[in-house]
Amino acid sequence: MIAQAFQPIYTQIKSLTKATISLDAESVQYDELAWVDGRAAQVIRVEGKEVTLQVFSGTEGLGTNAKVVFSGSAPKLRLSPLLAGRYFNAFGAAIDGKEELKGEEQDVKGQTVNPVRRQLPSELLATGIAGIDLNNTLVTGQKIPFFADPDQPYNRILAEVALRADSDRIVLGGMGISHDDFLMFKQRFNASGAGDKIVSYINTSEDPPLERLLIPDLVCTTAEYFANEKNEKVLVLLTDMTLFADALAIVSNKMDQIPSKDAMPGSLYSDLARIYEKAVQFKEGGSITIVAVTTLNDGDITHAIPDNTGYITEGQLYLKKDSETGLTIIDPFRSLSRLKQNVIGTKTREDHPQVMNALVRLYADAAEARSKKENGFDLNAYDKRSLAFATAYTEELLDVQLNISIDEMLDRGWNLMSRFFESYELGIRQNFIDKYWPKA
Repeated sequence: MIAQAFQPIYTQIKSLTKATISLDAESVQYDELAWVDGRAAQVIRVEGKEVTLQVFSGTEGLGTNAKVVFSGSAPKLRLSPLLAGRYFNAFGAAIDGKEELKGEEQDVKGQTVNPVRRQLPSELLATGIAGIDLNNTLVTGQKIPFFADPDQPYNRILAEVALRADSDRIVLGGMGISHDDFLMFKQRFNASGAGDKIVSYINTSEDPPLERLLIPDLVCTTAEYFANEKNEKVLVLLTDMTLFADALAIVSNKMDQIPSKDAMPGSLYSDLARIYEKAVQFKEGGSITIVAVTTLNDGDITHAIPDNTGYITEGQLYLKKDSETGLTIIDPFRSLSRLKQNVIGTKTREDHPQVMNALVRLYADAAEARSKKENGFDLNAYDKRSLAFATAYTEELLDVQLNISIDEMLDRGWNLMSRFFESYELGIRQNFIDKYWPKA
């Protein structure tokens, strides 16, 4: 960020909180960047001449005579194909030791795509993870979160999704991630050879929390460039949206705004929707698909952050540690992709819907048998077969570490059902059984 020449310097601050300052200033615009004694800040409210700024690193040590200089513009980002393979901070400055980019400057935080240019999402986005591709199939242009407890390996799984996904470009936004996770992303991307198609904007846990608020706009602006200008299939990965929302709450609370549910700002829904609604399938062929992580507090999905997220997005993917095998899986019961019907059985093999439904129903039978066992009831032969099936289903299909094609997932599903059940127990149409039942 470089201030424009001849910008006036203000030295009369009217009020300070731990995160914001207010002063009178002329010709200042909402979202404009500024410096307060050299600290980066951004305008978050303009009421007549009175301007309020959020100071990203906090206001500790500032006095009412601190020097305030406005940049004259809202955040901008240089866009070019040379973004690929690069790492940047929340201000779009390079953090990978390479030179700063040259290219066309564009305003960050653009408008949502005109509905006229949108197309119904109908292109398969495969990830190699059966809990997604088989049970909760994704399509390009979809927006969906991972709901995960903080102790689950959600960033590792997000990295796997990035490397396996059938996409032209990946744009990663890290908000409050640990330095270890940052290194993990870099190492996995570089080792895979896919690093040259990934653009990353990173705010670590060591950086000022308020800088997280800039990350999603940088990510979405970059994604729109590649999807709109280059007609590419872009996958956006955001982690962790809970930490993004917490930063919103910090600013809201320091401005003495009345909090809404769970101490979140009343604008939480619109703040989240503005990001997620960037997901789009363009008629011209490019697309933006958004997969984000929302960490839960003790698994509480009624908290304002996951609750609002669920209304905005088209489903959710619940990460879960399987109690029997200890493996991390995507919960077949609580997960949902509302757009999977657009592709399963048409863009995937014809037996996909029937196999998916049969496997989940049998897994539910196993859950019921496990409950019977835990409550001291006797198990019948079918219950015992269901429990054995559930273990094999978890180890051979649901384990997120597995990386297989959708056709192989379906073949494994048929094999699992034939090992533990008779064909008449499946509830699958006979013509599919005749065609796909494993031959002895």
